[in-house]
Amino acid sequence: MACLSPSQLQKFQEDGFLVLEGFLSADECVAMQQRIGELVADMDVPIHCRIEFSTQEEEQLRSQGKKDYFLSSGDKIRFFFEKGVFDEKGNFLVPPEKSINKIGHALHAHDPVFRHVTHSPKVQALAKSLGLQMPVVVQSMYIFKQPHFGGEVSPHQDSTFLYTEPLGRVLGMWIALEDATLENGCLWFIPGSHTGGVSRRMVRAFAGLKLNTRFLGSEPVWDDSLFVPTPVQRGALILIHGEVVHKSEQNLSDRSRHAYTFHLMESLGTMWSLENWLQPTAELPFPPLYT
Repeated sequence: MACLSPSQLQKFQEDGFLVLEGFLSADECVAMQQRIGELVADMDVPIHCRIEFSTQEEEQLRSQGKKDYFLSSGDKIRFFFEKGVFDEKGNFLVPPEKSINKIGHALHAHDPVFRHVTHSPKVQALAKSLGLQMPVVVQSMYIFKQPHFGGEVSPHQDSTFLYTEPLGRVLGMWIALEDATLENGCLWFIPGSHTGGVSRRMVRAFAGLKLNTRFLGSEPVWDDSLFVPTPVQRGALILIHGEVVHKSEQNLSDRSRHAYTFHLMESLGTMWSLENWLQPTAELPFPPLYT
């Protein structure tokens, strides 16, 4: 079982992230990649729903933040694309399977392969060793980081988008399904940055009767020298505190960097913000991790 040692737990508490190499086997990684290949092969996204995914604030609000396809994706499996892969009419300029940025946000609920991984005994044991008593799964994503143009992810805190009161109740589990290197866009962290609160929040807003989003606060300009690169091998899991600042660079290499990531929330004594873009539904409440 994947229980943390006291020294690992201390390091996670100090840094806000922790690498666990060899969490999944190569066969387990391949099974997830094969399943995602099947989902992509069956993908059928109407032109009016094709959204270019971005982490730049203005582009986020203009594309994802105003599109029902994105804002209603919390209980579905939906497809989001890289910038520059469509012509002016929304047709693909590159093969569709090479154009995808990510798939979200409920693979953990609707696909048996990803549900099995998310609720696996290894994940449950890891969560218990972190002291989580009643964790629920709030979202999941498959991230492609395509060769040559996989987009950068700008510095951010996950709790900007998944805000709770009190803070410190959101945990990301990021699993490398391919080697994540300096060349193809590994994660970078600012150690210890999870102790300073949340500088920016994405919240629901309405323009008339239409659901929209906006940001409260602003992201600081982070000193690049503070970031530590975190390359990992296929099968590694990175624990990510909800308030730790992290990023990844654009993938300019000829190798993709597939990853599966999901977020847990300790539900005991926690209030999920009603202003978050992502909300549980009657059809899909946040499922308990421990089943």
